[in-house]
Amino acid sequence: MEKYFVASDHAGFAVKEFIVNYLKDKGIEAVDEGPANTDRVDYPDFASKVSQSVMKDLTNHKGILICGTGIGMSMSANKHDGIRAALCHDAYGAKMAREHNDANILCMGERVSGLGEMESILESWLASEFAGGRHAGRVGKINLMGGCR
Repeated sequence: MEKYFVASDHAGFAVKEFIVNYLKDKGIEAVDEGPANTDRVDYPDFASKVSQSVMKDLTNHKGILICGTGIGMSMSANKHDGIRAALCHDAYGAKMAREHNDANILCMGERVSGLGEMESILESWLASEFAGGRHAGRVGKINLMGGCR
C-alpha cells in the first residue's frame, strides 16, 4: 500500500497543509513530516526526513516536498540513495517525472506556482505510473550514480 510523506520548510508550510489534507480527503495515506508552524527552519532537514522515510520502502513510499522554489528541496533530497526527486512546475512535467524517470519524490515551489497549478501538478503526478520499458535502463543508470540502489 502506498504511503506519502509530506514536508516543507517555512516558505512552503501553507501548501504542505493543503497537500496533506488533499491526500487524506482522497483516501490516500499521508504522513505530515513537518514543520508544525511557519517558524523559520532549514529545508535540508525536512528533505532528509522525507527521503529517509521513502528509503524505508522504495516500492511503496513516495514523498512530496515544498519550499519557496522547490530547488533546495530537490537538491537536498537527491543526495540520498534511491531517491529520484523531481522539481515540477507543471502537470506535464509531473507526468513525465513519474512515467519516464520513476520519480519517488515530487518537489514544488510555493513562491513559483499558484495553488491551483500545484493541485494540477499533484493530480498528474499521483495519476501517473512508471512506464518501464526503454525507461527502465535509464533509471537504472541514475540509480547507479553515487551508490544508489
